[in-house]
Parts: sequence; structure tokens; C-alpha cells
Amino acid sequence: MPKKHGKQERGIVELYHDDPERADWLVFGRRSGPDRRGFLKGAGLASMGAVVGGTIPFSANMPMGLIPNALAETVEEFSMDSKHGDMVIHNDRPVNMEAPAHLLDDDVTPAEAHFVRNNGAMPSPVSKEDWRLTIDGEVNETLELSYDQLMEDFDLVTMRLQLECGGNGRSGFNPQPRGNPWMIGAIGNAEWTGVRLSDLLRRAGLKASAVYTGHEGYDPHLSGDSDRLSISRGGPIAKMMDPHTIIALKMNGEDIPVAHGFPARVVAPGWAGSVSQKWLTRVQVLDHQHTGPGMTGLSYRVPRHPVEPGTDVPEEDMEVLASMPVKSVITNPRAGTEVTAGRPFELRGQAWAGDNWVTGLDVSFDYGASWHPATVEPAPNRYSWQRWRAEVTLPLTGYYELWARATDNLGRSQPVVVPGWNPRGYLNNSCHRIDVTAV
Repeated sequence: MPKKHGKQERGIVELYHDDPERADWLVFGRRSGPDRRGFLKGAGLASMGAVVGGTIPFSANMPMGLIPNALAETVEEFSMDSKHGDMVIHNDRPVNMEAPAHLLDDDVTPAEAHFVRNNGAMPSPVSKEDWRLTIDGEVNETLELSYDQLMEDFDLVTMRLQLECGGNGRSGFNPQPRGNPWMIGAIGNAEWTGVRLSDLLRRAGLKASAVYTGHEGYDPHLSGDSDRLSISRGGPIAKMMDPHTIIALKMNGEDIPVAHGFPARVVAPGWAGSVSQKWLTRVQVLDHQHTGPGMTGLSYRVPRHPVEPGTDVPEEDMEVLASMPVKSVITNPRAGTEVTAGRPFELRGQAWAGDNWVTGLDVSFDYGASWHPATVEPAPNRYSWQRWRAEVTLPLTGYYELWARATDNLGRSQPVVVPGWNPRGYLNNSCHRIDVTAV
């Protein structure tokens, strides 16, 4: 039998919700029951102390399942300060939140409506003056570059670029894999300004042995262990040399918000967002596929061949995510609203296709029995999502579902049902649908 993989993408809220006794053991390193007092000690106590920012004098008295208030309030304060009030919060530590579909109606996603996917703790920002980026490994010259050097010594580019979490749509799988139950909103299309990573790699001089990159950031590991990376992913040299893969220095014309990687991050559009390392400090060029946290086991990997739902898949049968599939979202009208029967209204949204582009989009209001073409606008630059619009008239009063189905330049369309199950719930590109009532 294939072995089970124990490592999960889970935050403190999810852990305690599912199994508080096991969470208590995982987080605090102690047992439940009458003999549990006093087990918050050693490495467990040190880690929790690092997380809350000091010693815990009465740690032995902490009841099982207690989430320290310093952690419990993290998301509320963060969301109130910088995010739209309609954002859906999936976890507080690490912070993970997505936009409901109606917040994705802007062609350029504002920071307040852009999803947040963190693997570690939200870091205290490093100043632009103190920040440095190291380019090393399989290069002729190791570079250490400041923020000002990137701004002044290299060509700046500005593009609208899609970023999507590899698990966007995970909630649709059955059985649902562990991890944040993303619906449709772990996607954003901000306007990013920065320098092409290819220009930096050319300046350093790639050796013939260079095949992959490994990225590192300064976000702290949830354990508080400074020697552990929260996540460290990378990509093939060909993707890193794509002129649309950049080291971003601005988001929508402003400094990148801390939640999105201040002062600099990778943006490798069209691929799983985890490749686009936030709080970037290092790009290491490698002569092999990167093996950092988030690159092995089941993390950001899918089966090479279709598997039965719920199957334990051996690591050797998994492959790393690359380009995201064709997808679309209905952003107007808002789900659950009323429209007037017999009167036309505008159905609209956004569509995207990873490394490719959208050539068509069809809509249905009769559960896929018939499809009607929408108008798809060209992207302002490659890797931006594309606006689509359709005029729809619902013939009778009653309950309707509106479906959208995008097609890319290779002729691949979104499936009506959830595509092939995989252990971590990646790549769900089934048709988005909303409900409306015609009156």
C-alpha cells in the first residue's frame, strides 16, 4: 500500500476545529487528559514563546485547545486595516483569505481585494534601505542588489499579471483534501511594476548547468525557528527567463503592501502563486529541480495519471504544478440577487488561462443544455486576465443558475464538473456558476 503523507497545509484554526486534542499535541507538544499539565515545555514552550513574543509564565495552566489571544486577534486587526470587509477568511495563522466573486470585477485588482496566501507568520517588514536580494548558485557572479539598484540600474516594466493559488477551487473536490477550502477567489490581477528576472540572471551570468531556481523570503516559520523556511519554491529556468516573470517592486503604483511581499517579490504569472515568492531575499540558481519546503511530497504536486478519489498517491507518482488551466469567474450580477424576467441584463466577469490565453467564453442559464457566446476583450498584455461580457434575458420568473465556460487558444474548455481528484485539491477549473432569481 502507498504510504500516507503526514505533512498537511493547515493553520491553527483548522487544526483546533477538526481535532482539538491532536492540535494540542501538535502545537503545544503535550497530551490531553488528566496528566496533560506541564507538557508545554522544552522545544514546544520555546516555539510558542517565540510565536507570542515572550515567555509564558503560567504555561502549565493553559487549557487544552486554547488559542493564545495574540494569535486569535491577528486576522481581525489585519483585515480591518488593509482588506475589504467582504473578504473570506480561511485561517488566521498563517493568514489566508480570498475575495468573493463580486470583488473581482475590477480589471486591475485593488490590494484590498487581492487574495492572501501565507505559509508562515506575517513578517515585520524589512525597510527598503536595509533589504538586499542575493542571486547566487550556478552563476558566474554572485549579485547582492539593493532596492535602489533594482529601481535605477535595470529597465522597469509595468504589466497586469494574474496570480492564482494552485488550490483555488479546492472546496469543490469530494472528498475534500486538507488545506484552505478556497472557492473561486484565490486569484488576482494587479498591476505590477518591477524588473525582469531574466535581466538579473543575465547580469549574474547563467552557467550551462543552470536548470532551476530556488526562492527564499524573510517571512518567519510558524514555529519561530529562525533556521526553518516557511516555504521555498522555484521554477525551471525557461519560466524564470520569460520576460513576464519579474521581481516586483510596486503593486498598483504603490509600495507593495506587507501582506503581498514588501518590499519585493517574484511574480511568475500563470503558474501556481507559490512560485511567486513573497518577501524575497534570495534567488538561488540550481543544477537540479529545487527541493525546498513546498517542492516535495504532495505540496504543489499532482498525480502523473488519473487516480480514484481518496487515493494515497506515492511521491514518485507525483509531478510539480506548472501552468494553471483555463478558468473564468462571474463577477456581475452578484450571486443571490434578483433580475427582471424578460428584460436583458449584463452578465460579465474575468477569464484567464495560465501560460495561454482565452479565445472564447460561453454562458448558459439552462444548466448547460444550451450555450451562448460572450464577447471576450483582448488582454492589455500577456498573462493578464481578460474581461468578458454577455447580454442575457431570462424568459420566465423563477430560480436560475448562470454558468460560464472559457476556452483557451489550444481549444481546451472548462469542464462542467470538477476535474480529476488529487490529494491536495489543485487545478480545479470547473465552470463557475451563480444563482439569481428572475421576478
